[in-house]
Amino acid sequence: MKKTFAQISSALLLGSLTLLSSVAFAGPKCTEEPSDTWIDQDAFQEQLKEEGYDIKKFKVTSGNCYEIYGHNADGKKVEIYFHPVTGEKVKEEIDD
Repeated sequence: MKKTFAQISSALLLGSLTLLSSVAFAGPKCTEEPSDTWIDQDAFQEQLKEEGYDIKKFKVTSGNCYEIYGHNADGKKVEIYFHPVTGEKVKEEIDD
C-alpha cells in the first residue's frame, strides 16, 4: 500500500507532538542515590504535617523525588517535589 505525503506528514507530526508533550510534563530528576539512603517516607510526611502541610497525595516520582499534592500552612493548593535524601524542595507550584 502506497502512503501519501499527507499521511506520512500527519504521522510524523503526531509522533513529534507526542514526544514533546511527554518531555513538557516530565518532573524533575532528584537523585540516583539508592533508596535505602532516603528519608523514611512516613517520617518525612509527618515532618511536613508538623510544618502545616495537608497532604492529599504523596508519591515517589520516576525522577526519584518525593512529590506531594495538598495544601501549605497558608491553605494554598501546592504541588511540591522534594529531594528524598536531603528533604530539600526541588520544585514547587502554588495555586493562588
